[in-house]
Amino acid sequence: MRIFTASLATETNTFSPVPTDRASFEMAFYATPGKHPETPTLCSSPMVALRRRAAEGLTVIEGTATWAEPGGLVQRKAYEDLRDEILGQLSAALPVDAVILGLHGAMVAQGYDDCEGDLLSRVREVVGPDVVVASELDPHSHLTAKRVAAADILAAFLEFPHTDFYERGEHVVELGLAAARGDIRPVISTFDCRMIAVLPTSREPMRSFVDRLKALQGKDGVLSVSVIHGFMAADVPEMGTRIIVVTDNDRAKGDALAERLGMELFAMREKTVMTMVNADDGIDRAFAVRKADPAKPAVIADVWDNPGGGVPGDGTFVLKKLIERGHGRIGVATIWDPIAVTFCHAAGEGATIQLRFGGKAGPQAGEPVDAKVRVLKAVAEGWQSFGPSRVTLGATALIHIEGTEIDVILNTNRTQTFEPDIFSNLGIDPLSKDILLVKSTNHFYAGFQPIAAEIIYVNAPSSYPSDPRTTNYTKLDRPIWPRVENPFA
Repeated sequence: MRIFTASLATETNTFSPVPTDRASFEMAFYATPGKHPETPTLCSSPMVALRRRAAEGLTVIEGTATWAEPGGLVQRKAYEDLRDEILGQLSAALPVDAVILGLHGAMVAQGYDDCEGDLLSRVREVVGPDVVVASELDPHSHLTAKRVAAADILAAFLEFPHTDFYERGEHVVELGLAAARGDIRPVISTFDCRMIAVLPTSREPMRSFVDRLKALQGKDGVLSVSVIHGFMAADVPEMGTRIIVVTDNDRAKGDALAERLGMELFAMREKTVMTMVNADDGIDRAFAVRKADPAKPAVIADVWDNPGGGVPGDGTFVLKKLIERGHGRIGVATIWDPIAVTFCHAAGEGATIQLRFGGKAGPQAGEPVDAKVRVLKAVAEGWQSFGPSRVTLGATALIHIEGTEIDVILNTNRTQTFEPDIFSNLGIDPLSKDILLVKSTNHFYAGFQPIAAEIIYVNAPSSYPSDPRTTNYTKLDRPIWPRVENPFA
């Protein structure tokens, strides 16, 4: 069999002040055909899984794979050029038996509310009605009718944090190959849960719900089950939570199962989100926890100043409060500030300089920090792990704020914090700190929970639209909770 694979992905916060252009993709991850590394990125797992299956007699034709860190609207030309690059590669590869893609599902470009729907429908036009089209998706995406109509198989990661992105890539590949062989006839069913929610699987009730979904797969004609959590920072018509069920040619069963699971999830809507506290209470709790358990640091998650949600990630609100406390060994990952990184690199390791950093992208980031700092490290490319993948920080500087015990990582490639090795790769032992301040909503959890005395989620100001009740959505095409108490009435 001949299989074409490619990946085009980013997550678009339509409220973000940070534009996304071609350079954003090239800085974060861009691999031309055949140049993808052996390790997967978040959205390119199908490509790596197919490459590992090539020894079984498959002919795998690789197209471009690229990813931009979450940000604001994608420049129209950047999207169209990357889309057409992949479509041209697909056309050159014909004939093929299947197209298996790695997409995110929340890309929005200038003039395109549904980039993935646009890409999938154009793929379908190229290959015709009989070729299998399958894609892996991130659950923080938008499930649109256009992409469902164009695809035979869609499946999302089940875990949040996304610890299973490679396994779900293999899952999509297995189903895609089975469909191409004619062993199954996949049919996609969906259900609109009519809600916007935060659905971490690191805690109940989502933990048990997802475990039940996993148990359903591969039995009684049910091939795959996914939850599309939705991405509340996007003003697009079909934003919100949905269920996907893929059956083996049994639409009635799939429709009924999707509705049943969707209504179960809707019933849990007020119980899923993590407990969050304000910054002062969070810092108080962190110091109390550290005093009670000095063997491990307390971890504070600055939940909404999260570059993984498309905001700049240069917020200083929590950091300034920690500086004001005037004590405690603290590690911060990260503050996005390319200008400050440039200054630190110019000064060199060991230099002491006056530095203004953070708080540059807009008023909701807070005021910049002005401090005398010592440059502890200046590296051409910092990095951190995310499961089996490696995430670049771009040019990076590690600074120590003089007169305190605070070390701060400054980066040029905006990325949220995933793993403790973001510190250890720069020479900081995370266990030596009293408090670790990280910028992430929940993806950090899998890496940091084993080393944390406690994880404290802080709801601090940022440019992220974190309250869907009041967010100025202009394109939503239906009533959804919590904007409407009972959208099924």
